[in-house]
Amino acid sequence: MAKPDILLVGPYPEWDLVELEAQYNVRKLYEAEDRDAFVQDHADGIRAIATRGELGASAELIARLPKLEIVSVYGVGYDAVNLDACRARGIRVTNTPDVLTNDVADLGVAMMLVQSRGMIGAETWVRDGSWGTKGLYPLKRRVWGRKAGVLGLGRIGFEVAKRLKGFDMDIAYSDVAAKPYAEGMTFIADPVELARHSDFLFVTLAASTVTRHIVSKNVIEALGPEGMLINISRASNIDEEALLAALESGALGSAALDVFEAEPKLNPRFLELGNVLVQPHHASGTIETRKAMGKLVRDNLAAHFAGASLPTPVL
Repeated sequence: MAKPDILLVGPYPEWDLVELEAQYNVRKLYEAEDRDAFVQDHADGIRAIATRGELGASAELIARLPKLEIVSVYGVGYDAVNLDACRARGIRVTNTPDVLTNDVADLGVAMMLVQSRGMIGAETWVRDGSWGTKGLYPLKRRVWGRKAGVLGLGRIGFEVAKRLKGFDMDIAYSDVAAKPYAEGMTFIADPVELARHSDFLFVTLAASTVTRHIVSKNVIEALGPEGMLINISRASNIDEEALLAALESGALGSAALDVFEAEPKLNPRFLELGNVLVQPHHASGTIETRKAMGKLVRDNLAAHFAGASLPTPVL
């Protein structure tokens, strides 16, 4: 039987590519000099799209693939996939939840610690000789015992909260409703009030049209000049212009960010700020988790082409 054709939108690790190429004819869109021509040349054969969360699959791309049956996302976020276009044609969509939850939570908490204790600057202080010439490093702020807010108490948000309990923090959260599993946490429905209550605000909710800019100018101002914003979700959840303005003016104390609008070409204003920790969208970036994500992509594709139930369906 002929191998199905799949369109690989962006590169996967080599260990995943080898496995995919053993089972499918992999058409690598990201290597094409002329992407429009590449899609046109292969459109009639493509039955699946394998993509990454931040790359997704646009309505335009989906419309150009008449035999498309499934979009398999390498990542938990699928907001960049046009679900309406898929739904209209009965195209299945899958993602890779759960397997990356703990690594993302780990990085979020690590970012809080690194930024609050000034660890990047402290290393530079040692390396450039300032310790010897200027003396002790400037004092920073503690983490333990302070107030943390978690915006979105889903899988990742809950794992963040579990870790924060180890620092004896006062933990509150916002979600569409109070969660029965949020033992010992305070439910605050309004994100503005959650921010006002918090020293550290973690953004961990899934992105959608509803959550776009949910971290608004008002939320950022409520977090205040002593507060820290930590984003390990999607850039669209934050009003980035309002965030930059608040960081530049001091209306917000600091931020630790793993995601940005138009990444990897983030707004250069971020790089001019000393109160921002910037990371290259690598919250799930461990060997163990990326291998598990790749396997789940392949498992979803294999199940679809075998006519079996999909392990992690979105649609």
